[in-house]
Amino acid sequence: MPRTTSTLTISVPPEMLDELERVRREEHRTRSELMREALRVYFSSRIPERTPTAAELRAIRRGRAAFARGDYVTLDELRHELGTAPCRSRKKSA
Repeated sequence: MPRTTSTLTISVPPEMLDELERVRREEHRTRSELMREALRVYFSSRIPERTPTAAELRAIRRGRAAFARGDYVTLDELRHELGTAPCRSRKKSA
């Protein structure tokens, strides 16, 4: 029967090991359980990588070409056009 798990050896600083042991004792869990959970949390928090569609790639190329031609506005110009320029803070009057 094939194994359902693999063994992994890692190195951690002594302080991290102390913290791992403290949590392990408090939660009555094994090191392996804690490390599996840590890896699950890490993997689930990453933004998934996805391949852009052909339409998305065409749009990116068009945008890059427009930028290369100088066909763009700066954020300050856009804010000015929209009338949403950030307000400058002033001192409060007494």
